Amino acid sequence: MSSTTTATDTTTDTGARTDEAAALIGGARERIDALDDRIIGLVQERMAVSAVIQQARITSGGRRVNLSRETAVLGHYRDALGKPGTALAMTLLELCRGRV
Repeated sequence: MSSTTTATDTTTDTGARTDEAAALIGGARERIDALDDRIIGLVQERMAVSAVIQQARITSGGRRVNLSRETAVLGHYRDALGKPGTALAMTLLELCRGRV
């Protein structure tokens, strides 16, 4: 803690009522931030791979989007994460389709 940050400031920032809980939350938040950075990187990598697939499909005379593949992806996420997984998969598919 810096000299200008008090224990009360730390517990207020985290919503914790004790310094011990605030420290635990602070550390966990740092881990979540690092995980979020990794997830963003993986999504960007997925977008790039998807662009390669789409380009190959279009170049060969196919359609940009393969609906049966998208249905399989939706099912995979739903099976692994439940209904919110479907929403997550829809967002990923939208990001990875690129510009129409």
